[in-house]
Amino acid sequence: MPTTLLEQPVVRPSTSPSQRLRTTMAAVRVSLSWLGVRKTLTAEQKSQAADTFGAEGAFLSAGKKLLDTGHEKFKAVTAVKGRITSLWKSMSLPYPEPGIRLIRQDHIDSFNTHMQAFKQELDEAVRELDQHYEHLKSAARNRLGTLYNSADYPVSLLGLFQVAWDYPSVEPPEYLQQLSPEIYRQECERVAARFDEAVQLAEQAFMEELQQLVAHLTERLAGQVDGKAKTFRDSAVGNLSEFFQRFRTLNVRSNDQLDDLVAQCQQIVRGVEPQALRDNQGLRQHVAQQLLQVENVLDGLLVDRPRRNILRRPR
Repeated sequence: MPTTLLEQPVVRPSTSPSQRLRTTMAAVRVSLSWLGVRKTLTAEQKSQAADTFGAEGAFLSAGKKLLDTGHEKFKAVTAVKGRITSLWKSMSLPYPEPGIRLIRQDHIDSFNTHMQAFKQELDEAVRELDQHYEHLKSAARNRLGTLYNSADYPVSLLGLFQVAWDYPSVEPPEYLQQLSPEIYRQECERVAARFDEAVQLAEQAFMEELQQLVAHLTERLAGQVDGKAKTFRDSAVGNLSEFFQRFRTLNVRSNDQLDDLVAQCQQIVRGVEPQALRDNQGLRQHVAQQLLQVENVLDGLLVDRPRRNILRRPR
């Protein structure tokens, strides 16, 4: 049975953040295959549209919408896509390669379980959408008029909305060590630099998210409309609690100042219920003033903090 992260020896303080990231995380990639619902007009159709405005067809960009994406069944399919993306991002950290993020090794089973459930949910939503497909095409025929072309539409929507995920290796292949030690060395350096950059990307992402959450809650607590305190949703506080949990789970302890700001912010809102903020004006002002101090520090870090130079070893 593989050793989980919690069972591994405690990482020594001298271990760098990028090394911790490299030894405790795995790459995860999510791929979405989605039906396109917009199509560019033909040259003849663009020419006809251009004549309406007295323009030249070559200087006109125009397209048509094949299906009503506002239909409740289409929106249900799109909603699953949003939840898939949200899960992927909430359980992982950015990595400097397109389409790849980093997930904790001991969270892979949980991620797989969630993704399998989402895949089933997506397949079911597409089946329900397909049952309304003829109605959607009929509505499109009425809306598009002479622009409607039956050849633009597949026979069925089944199989045209899909999700897949895998765990690609981002480490240098071992066979290179035998084939070309020099190339293997270069690849090792490249990967090490990528993880250095991943640490920076994680810091930046956490900092920006915290700044947005704090700024939003501060604005709602301190702001007024017609002399009355602004209203706010419970989620304005709840989203901060979710951030703290995700930060504890994914933080690689690379930035002491960020760690201190998160701890300070957590202390400010600890035990504070949304209704208490609505009912107690003094508490509301106190929390707003303290959060504003955190916001000002975060603003300064995001504006003035120079991007850390990534150490790249000479090739």
